Amino acid sequence: MCFFTAQIMDMNWIEIAGHMGGIMSSITFIPQVYKAWKSKSVGDLSLTMMIIVFISTIVWLIYGISLNLWPVIIANTIICFLSLLLLYFKFTFKR
Repeated sequence: MCFFTAQIMDMNWIEIAGHMGGIMSSITFIPQVYKAWKSKSVGDLSLTMMIIVFISTIVWLIYGISLNLWPVIIANTIICFLSLLLLYFKFTFKR
């Protein structure tokens, strides 16, 4: 417990904001993925939007990895996975 507290104390507010933003960005996709999985329907989702989100997360991952920015890497890995799930649902679920 002391190690974890010491790590938090060493982080500056910008890093904490980065982690919080990453967590919140990742969470935004979970309700949509759950709804699509539960209803087996994604007819109302824009394929163009889903492709753009997927490509943008790949670009963000490249950026985060190249600069070793863990909040960017973690958030965009999660978003990439969730957007891939939505794309998979888009092509497998009937409208």
